[in-house]
Amino acid sequence: MSVTQLRTSTDTPIRRVTSDSLLQKKLAHQPISAITAYDYPTARLTDEAGIDMILVGDSLGMVVLGYENTLPVTLDEMLHHTKAVARGLRRAFLVADMPYGSDHTGTRDAVRNALRLVKEAGAQAVKIEGGAERAKLVRRLTDAEIPVVAHIGLTPQSVHSMGGYRVQGKSLEAIDRLCADARALEEAGAVAIVLEGIPRELAAVITTQSGIPTIGIGAGPECDGQILVFHDLFNLTFSPSAKFTRQYGDGAAFFSQALQQYREDVTARNFPSDAESYHLSREVQAEFEAARTRTRNA
Repeated sequence: MSVTQLRTSTDTPIRRVTSDSLLQKKLAHQPISAITAYDYPTARLTDEAGIDMILVGDSLGMVVLGYENTLPVTLDEMLHHTKAVARGLRRAFLVADMPYGSDHTGTRDAVRNALRLVKEAGAQAVKIEGGAERAKLVRRLTDAEIPVVAHIGLTPQSVHSMGGYRVQGKSLEAIDRLCADARALEEAGAVAIVLEGIPRELAAVITTQSGIPTIGIGAGPECDGQILVFHDLFNLTFSPSAKFTRQYGDGAAFFSQALQQYREDVTARNFPSDAESYHLSREVQAEFEAARTRTRNA
C-alpha cells in the first residue's frame, strides 16, 4: 500500500503520505510540495494546506532558536520539535533532520539516534547530509527499517569545510562528484534526495537519472519537488533572503503591527473591554458589596 488510511471524527478517510506515495508522484510527474515546520501551529497549518512533506529541519537553530548556524542544534532539541510537529500532522510525510554530531561518531550511535527520532518523536524518515561517504550509513539505517532522505549540494552542516554557504557543482569535477553522490545514495536505499544550492542544469540531470524523488531548494524547477523554510515564506527570518526564496506573505509586518496595536490598547486602557471581562452574577455582586460595606463599617 502506498498510503495509510486514517480517519477523522466524522469518519472521513485521510490518506497519509508515505515514501512510496512520494515515489508514485515522481513517476506520474506530479510535483511534490515540501515545507519546514518546527512546532504544532505551523505543522497544523502546513498539513491542512495539503503540503506533501514536512521537514523538521535543523534550520530551526537559526530561525527559531537564534543560533548563528545549524551546528549547535542538539538531538534533544530535534526530538522536542519533531514531537510537537508530529502532534499537528494527519497527512504529510514527516522527516526529521539528523543534527550535526548525531551521525558522526559511528554507525551504532547514528542508528540509535535515528531510532529515537522515529520511535520517540514520530518521524517517518530521517534526513542525512553528505554524499557517497554517507552511503554505508544510509544502507545501515535502511536495513534497520529507518527510511532515509539524503541531502547533497550545499549542506549547511558543512559550512566550515565549504568556506561558507556557497553554490556547489559549478565545475565539471564537482558535477561528476555530485552525480556520483546521488547514485551512491540511491543505491544505498535513500527514499528521496534533497538537492540544495546547485545549478539548475545539474539538478535537472540528477532528477532525470534518479529513480527516487529529488526535492530542490535553490536547485531550479526541474526537481521532482520543492522545499522552502516556513519562515522564509513569511519574512520571519530577520536576515536577507536567499536568491531561491519567495515571500508569500509579510508575517513580520503583520505581527509587528498587531503587537504595536495591542500595546497601544493596553496603554490607553482600551483592552480588555467590558465584553472581554467576566462578571459576578447580580446576586453574588450584591452579597459581595454588602460584605464590603459591613467590613468598612466594622
